[in-house]
Amino acid sequence: MDQFRVGISPHVRHGDTTRTVMLDVCIALLPSVIWGIYAFGLRALFICVISLVCCIGFEAICQGIMRRPVTVSDGSAAVSGLLLAMNLPVTVPLWIVPIGAFFAMVVVKQLFGGLGKNFVNPVLCARVILFVSFPAAMTTYVQPFTGAAVDGISSATPLSAMNQGILPQDYTLSELLCGTMPGCIGEVSSLLLLAGFLYLLVRRVITWHIPVAYLGTVALITLIFPAVGSGVEYMTYSMFSGGLILGAVFMATDYVTSPVTRGGKLVYGVLCGLLTYLIRRFGSYPEGVSFAILMMNVPVWYLDRFFRPRAYGTARFKKKEGKA
Repeated sequence: MDQFRVGISPHVRHGDTTRTVMLDVCIALLPSVIWGIYAFGLRALFICVISLVCCIGFEAICQGIMRRPVTVSDGSAAVSGLLLAMNLPVTVPLWIVPIGAFFAMVVVKQLFGGLGKNFVNPVLCARVILFVSFPAAMTTYVQPFTGAAVDGISSATPLSAMNQGILPQDYTLSELLCGTMPGCIGEVSSLLLLAGFLYLLVRRVITWHIPVAYLGTVALITLIFPAVGSGVEYMTYSMFSGGLILGAVFMATDYVTSPVTRGGKLVYGVLCGLLTYLIRRFGSYPEGVSFAILMMNVPVWYLDRFFRPRAYGTARFKKKEGKA
C-alpha cells in the first residue's frame, strides 16, 4: 500500500542546494578574482581575504547574537565577500573593507531576516554606502601591472573620461577585454567575466534573460545615442569598461532581489540597462550600474505579480461583479 501513501509537498526536489549554487558562483568568479590579483598585486589579495573573513565572520556573529542557526557553511557569505572585494579599487584603505562587509551582511541582510529576506542586493548597497561616505577612496584607480599600491599614480578610467566628454582612445578592444585598464579589482577583465557567465548558463545557475536584456539594452542605446565619438566606439567603451558585465551577470541575477518570471526578468534587465545609460550619460557619477540595479530591486515584487502566469482555464484578471 506504499504506492497510495501521499506526503506533503514538495514531492520532487531539485538536486541543487544553496551550497552547490554558491559554489558554482564562486567558481565562475574565480578567474576574474585571480586576474585582478595578478594585475594589481598582492594588495588585491589582501583585500579579498579581508572581505571574505569579515563577511563570513559578521554573518556568523550576527546570527549567533540573534539566536539564529549559523548558516555560513551555505557559501552565501563567501560569495558576498568575493563580490564586495571585486567592487573595490585596489587603492582603497584596508579599514574600509570591514565597514562595507558590516553593512552588507548585518545591516542589509541579517537585520531584514537573513538569506532570502533582503529586498536589495547587500553588496551593491554596501558599495553605494562606501561611495557616498568615502568618495575619494572609492574612485581612486591605478593602472594594472604598475606595482599597484597605495602610492600608485591615479589613472582615469574610460568611463570617467567619457563622462568628461573625452573618448578614451588609448585603450584598444583587446585591452578592454583582457583587463589592462584602470578599474576595480574584479571588473577589469570583461573576457573572464563573460566566461563566468557561460559557466553559470551551462550549470543552469542563472538564465540568459536578465544579462542579455541588460547588456543588449545598453549596447543598443549607446549605439544609437552616443555621447562622444561614433556609435560603435561609444558602445564598445560603454560595454567593456566599468562594472557593467560584473553587475549584469553576477548581481542583477541575484535570486533574492531579481524577478522569477521570464517576462519580469526581461523587463527588469531592460530597465536596468536604461537606467544605467541615463545615469552614465546625464549624471555626475560616471558609473551607474550599482544605482540602476538597486533602484530596480525595489519593484521586483510588482514585476513578478504582473507577469505571474495564469492558471490553466482561468482569466488573468477576475472581473468584479457589481452589487445587485
